Amino acid sequence: MLELRHLQSLIALAETGNLTRAGQRVSLSQSALSHQMRTLEDHYGLELFQRKTSPIKWTRAGERLLLLAYDSQRLIADAGRDLARIGEGTAGSLRIAVECHSCFDWLMPAMDELREAWPDVEMDLVSGFHPDPVGLLDEDRADLVIVTQSKRRKGILHHPLFEYDMPLLLAHEHPLLKKSHVTARDFLRETLITYPIPDNRMDLFRQILEPAGIEPAQRRTTELTIAILQLVKSNRGVATLPRWAVQPYLERDYVAEMPITAKGLHASLFAATTRAAASQTFMKEFISTIRATADRNFPSVTLL
Repeated sequence: MLELRHLQSLIALAETGNLTRAGQRVSLSQSALSHQMRTLEDHYGLELFQRKTSPIKWTRAGERLLLLAYDSQRLIADAGRDLARIGEGTAGSLRIAVECHSCFDWLMPAMDELREAWPDVEMDLVSGFHPDPVGLLDEDRADLVIVTQSKRRKGILHHPLFEYDMPLLLAHEHPLLKKSHVTARDFLRETLITYPIPDNRMDLFRQILEPAGIEPAQRRTTELTIAILQLVKSNRGVATLPRWAVQPYLERDYVAEMPITAKGLHASLFAATTRAAASQTFMKEFISTIRATADRNFPSVTLL
C-alpha cells in the first residue's frame, strides 16, 4: 500500500540523487530506505529507478509516482497553510536581518515564494551593519536572522539551513595556481579582498588564518560581489566567496579557483529566531522554503 512516507522518500531520492543522502533526509539508513523502495516496487510489480546510477535514473513508473509525490506535497502544504490561517489568522510580520553579504541570491526567491503563499505577512529586510545580529531578536528589531554560527543563546533557536564550500578566487596568471591547494601561510604575501565586515564574522579567518596566527600582507574591502571579482580578475588580490555566489563566473572562467587547504574551506548558514517566532506556521514554512530554494537552485550546497 502506498503511504505518505513512501512519497516523502521518493522526493528525497529525487532531490539528493542517491540512497545514502536520501536516507539521511528522511531519517532512515541506506538499507532501510532501499528495502522501503523494494517493498513499493513489489507492490506495483514495477521497477521505479535504475540502481547503480548517479544521479538516480527514474523509470516511467518511478516518474509517475514522483509526480504524485510532488502533487501530494503541494496539496498537504496548501491544506496546512489554510488550517494555520484558520487557527492563527492571516496577518503577521517577518523582519529579516542578514549577516551574509551574498545571501540575497537564494533569500530573495524564498521571500517571493512566501509572499505568494502568505500575502498578508508583511516582510521587510533590516538594513545596516549590526555587530550583534542575533541581538536584534532580543531587542524585537528582527524576527529572523541569517547567521554563520549557531552559538547557544538563551531563548534563541538556530535552524540549520545548508553547508557550502568557499574556494580561493585568483587571476588566471596567479603563481599560486601551480599548487594543488593553498595553506594559511600563502596569505602572508597576498592582498585579501573581502566585504567590509569584522574578521570574526569571516570563516576564512575563524577557521584558517587566526588558528595559524596569519595576517594577510594587505587588505582591501568592497561592498559588491562583482567588484571583488573584478579586482581578482585584474590580479589586484585574492578572495574567498561561497561557491553558490560565484558559480556563474566560474562556469564562464572569469576567474580561477583552488581549494583552501587540502580538504577545502566549508561554511554553514543558520536561521536564528526566538522560540515564540519559531512556532508560527509561516515562519516554519519560510525556513523550509529557504532550504528548498537553495537546494533547488544551487547544486553545490548540502542541506543540514
